[in-house]
Amino acid sequence: MATVVFIHGTGVREPGFSKLAGRVAAGLTALRGELRIVPYYWGDTHGATLAAGGASLPAAPGGASRGPAGPDPEEETAAVWAALYTDPYAELALAAAGAPRAAERAPGSLPPDQAIRARLAALAARGDEPAAELGPGLTRAATDLAAHSLLAPAAAALTPDDLAHLVARGLTARVIADALDSDAPLVPVGDSRDTVAERLAVALGAAPRGTERGVRSLVLRVAGPMASRAVVRRRRALTEAAHPAAADILRYLSRGEAVRADLSELVEGLEPPVTVVGHSLGGIIALDTLISTPLPQVRLLVTVGSQGPFLYESGSLPSLEHPSPLPPHMPDWLNLYDPRDLLSYLGAGLFPGRVTDVRVDSRQPFPASHSAYWTNPEVYRHIVDRLP
Repeated sequence: MATVVFIHGTGVREPGFSKLAGRVAAGLTALRGELRIVPYYWGDTHGATLAAGGASLPAAPGGASRGPAGPDPEEETAAVWAALYTDPYAELALAAAGAPRAAERAPGSLPPDQAIRARLAALAARGDEPAAELGPGLTRAATDLAAHSLLAPAAAALTPDDLAHLVARGLTARVIADALDSDAPLVPVGDSRDTVAERLAVALGAAPRGTERGVRSLVLRVAGPMASRAVVRRRRALTEAAHPAAADILRYLSRGEAVRADLSELVEGLEPPVTVVGHSLGGIIALDTLISTPLPQVRLLVTVGSQGPFLYESGSLPSLEHPSPLPPHMPDWLNLYDPRDLLSYLGAGLFPGRVTDVRVDSRQPFPASHSAYWTNPEVYRHIVDRLP
C-alpha cells in the first residue's frame, strides 16, 4: 500500500492540525482509496513559542487602550496613513463617492475642480522642494493628480479647505509610498510627514491649522469608530496572533536539524513507496530532509505553496546552496503553486528536468490563497495522478 506523509506549514497547532490532516486525508483517499496517510505534526515539538510569555514585546504605542472613550488618536492617525500608503487616493475615492449628482452649471461658472487643478499644476512647477523632507517624487505626484478623474466629483462634495487637506495627504502618501517601493527607502518620521502635508495643504489653498495634531480623515469618517478600532491593532495582539507563523520560519532556519532528523526517522520506518507532501514551511522541511538524507523509500516529493525554490535561489536554503544541483538521490518533485499566493514559488527554472511546476488556482486573493489549497479539488487530482 502506498503511503503519503503530510507535513503542515507555519503557524499550525492543535486542534487545527488534526482538522487539516483529516481534510487532506479525505481529499486524497476519495480519489484513491488504497492509501495510508501519515500526518507529521512538528508544530508542538519543533514550532516556535514565546517562551517568556511575550517579555520581548514593547508596550503598545500611546499606552493602554482608551477603552469606552475610543482608541488612541495617534493610533487612528497611524491607521489612516497605513491605508493611504496602500492607496494614496483612497480619501479622494471616498469623497467622490459622496458627491451630489452632477447638475448643469450656471453660465459663466467655473468647474469646482478647476482651482485645485490649477494649484496642483503650480505646485508641480515648483519641483520637489515643497516636500524636500520626503525625498523626490512630488513633481510627478502633483502632475498625475492634477489630471485625475476623481478630482471633479471630490471637489463637488467637499469644501475647498477640506479638499486641499485631502489632496495634500494624498500627495504626501504617494511620495512616501513610492519611497517604500524603492531599493533603499528613506521614510520620514511622522512629524516631518505631517509638516509636509500641512505645507502642501496651504499651497493648495487651505487655511493654516497651526500645530494641530491628528488626521481628520474621510477614511475614519466614512469607516466609523467600529472600523477604525478594528484597524488599530496593538502590537502585542498582532504579535501573539502572528508569531507562530513568522517565528516558525526563523526557528527552522536557525535550528532545523531536529525536525529534519525526526522526519527522516519517521520515513525510514515506512514501507515504500512513500510520497512526502509538504505545505509552505512543511515543503521546505521535506525538501531539506530529502536533499540531506538519502531516503530510498520516498518516490515522490510534493511541495504545495512552498518557498523552497526561493530560499535556494536567494542562498537561504540550509541544505543546498545555489548554483549546486539537486543530488542524484532526490525523488521526483511535483511543485504546486497558486499565481495569487505570494508565498508560492517555481522550481523548474532552477532545477531543469528535476521539478514539475503545476499551476492551481483557488480564485482567492492573498493571503487566503496560501491556505486554500486543501479545499481545491485540483490539488488532490494533481497529487493522486502522480502517486507511485
